[in-house]
Amino acid sequence: MDTDQLTALLQSFRAGDIDQSAVIQRLRRLPFEKLDFATLDHHRAIRCGCPEVIFCPGKRPEHVTEIAARLTADGQTVLATRADDAQRAAVADRFTNVEIDTIARTLLFNPPPPPTSADHPVGLLCAGTADLPVAAEAAVTLRAMGAPAVRLNDVGVSGLHRLLSQIEILQTVCAVIVVAGMEGALPGVVGGLVDCPVFAVPTSVGYGAALGGLSAMLGMLNSCASNISTVNIDNGFGAAYSAALIHKRLVKPAK
Repeated sequence: MDTDQLTALLQSFRAGDIDQSAVIQRLRRLPFEKLDFATLDHHRAIRCGCPEVIFCPGKRPEHVTEIAARLTADGQTVLATRADDAQRAAVADRFTNVEIDTIARTLLFNPPPPPTSADHPVGLLCAGTADLPVAAEAAVTLRAMGAPAVRLNDVGVSGLHRLLSQIEILQTVCAVIVVAGMEGALPGVVGGLVDCPVFAVPTSVGYGAALGGLSAMLGMLNSCASNISTVNIDNGFGAAYSAALIHKRLVKPAK
């Protein structure tokens, strides 16, 4: 249950459309629900602005499907990340209203409609085609949280003119997610071109000395651009989550 659903529930009760017992039944699972294998945080959307996200690695397929069924019982959008083939197959068998992205390795239950406004979009830059799976995870996360995205793919520093031709677009976004492997230089370049937060995502793409993304991460951490924050290797989800929170703050109606 998120804030909008809770507000609608209370308004229905005040209008007399539902009785007290129905309200209690709907609120019974708040703030959490204990299962044999998990304790589900139904209150997180109200508290943090986004429902609990299912991290699939280590979970059995039946665990993923049961958690998803409980979290989506009220019809809210729920995201699952890093799903493997067996988990995707189990979800496809049980759910109909779900988007399965094999590149991003995500499951998006009760997908939301497109954002009603393109104001304050999040920029999503991908250095090279090999980095696309991580960028795709970020894109699905932004979609799950209702943040519009401006995507620029294959704009790495080996062909810097590709990025420089997009400066006007970059200067309209509220935050930028930059996904890059190899030496991880792209976020530093972007940071010097925009006046908003830049979330740098190192990927595990690169030759031997890239050390599975460690070289890119260290390069991003040592950037002299002051507006860069670096997330963990291949963590497109984490960068997108933070960027989407910035978007939510900017479009939140004034009280």
